[in-house]
Amino acid sequence: MNPAFTTAESTSDAPKLAALPVINIEPFLNPHAHGRLSAAAALHAACAEYGFFYLDISAFADPSEPEELTRLAREFFALPQGEKDKISIAREDNARGYQRLKENITNGKADNHEAIDFYRPVKEPNKSKPLWGENQWPAIPGFREKYQRWIDKMKELGMIVMEAMATGLGLTSEEWADLRGKIDESFWVMRIIGYPPLPNDDDGFSCGAHRDYGCLTFLYADPTPGALQVFLDHPGLLVEKKDTVPPEQEVEEGGQWINADPIPGCVVCNIGEMWEVWTNGLYKSTLHRVVHRGSNYRIPFFFEPNFDARIEPLPTARRVQEEDRALRKLRGPEKTYQPVVYGDFLLRKVGNNFDTGKGRYDAE
Repeated sequence: MNPAFTTAESTSDAPKLAALPVINIEPFLNPHAHGRLSAAAALHAACAEYGFFYLDISAFADPSEPEELTRLAREFFALPQGEKDKISIAREDNARGYQRLKENITNGKADNHEAIDFYRPVKEPNKSKPLWGENQWPAIPGFREKYQRWIDKMKELGMIVMEAMATGLGLTSEEWADLRGKIDESFWVMRIIGYPPLPNDDDGFSCGAHRDYGCLTFLYADPTPGALQVFLDHPGLLVEKKDTVPPEQEVEEGGQWINADPIPGCVVCNIGEMWEVWTNGLYKSTLHRVVHRGSNYRIPFFFEPNFDARIEPLPTARRVQEEDRALRKLRGPEKTYQPVVYGDFLLRKVGNNFDTGKGRYDAE
């Protein structure tokens, strides 16, 4: 693991810099590669400590691919409003398709972005059924083919990272096989998001503070700095203040929002609430938000469990927690996360995502 910033201190009580770690996935691309165990351990530490990290995918994906996707996104969002509305979510299942500026809602407040959402295709689509419609694609030449290739690549990346996480957590081959069976038909989601600049007098966010509710998120963003912010709820973090010359560092006693600026060759990865359930809270889904003062384009891919997967704490995670409690001589009951069926959980979440008036699935 290569930290984005490093400190000279090596003592355990030295303040830690508030920066996200960088994990190189290259050892996981070859089953016989050296460094797989150490990289898996670094991934485990990143999940337990931060819930957010950079994935160096330069050995896996050509940087020109997402750059071309960004160009296509820019072309779509520059179209007249009427053209974009031809693939509105209102024409399908109120989830798949285009959402206008401020149609997306986070924490009850409109987000300052527009987007297109795609989900895993389903058998026997029915747009009167939540999430069960058909994906709608812009008519721009090459758009669908190039994004479909990226979807296939991100699905492959999801399986690679999931297996690496299973190794880092210490799952047996049987436990990994069971976990794999819950993600082998991932109900993935891909979003293409366009963020116009926030007005100078705007007191909101391009996307409000939230946690992702699935499994893994892989975010490609254009090079705009200071847009994605991650909340690290750790006292004693050493934060670099970049608005001073030279940059100063100070210890934050409480939680701190830090920037997760794009790094060439990397995607930002974060874990969702399903991993929090699987690990019984050992891994936490971390708050993050988006603030833009300039135009920006982002392409998050959400690698999720199967729609009908039952998600419950993994025995290995419980063993790790019990060993830690014994080591620290902790007594008393330990919180246990309750099982959830992912599809049911997803439907509850998505039902509150859009401001489209009375929803198709609302009670009369």
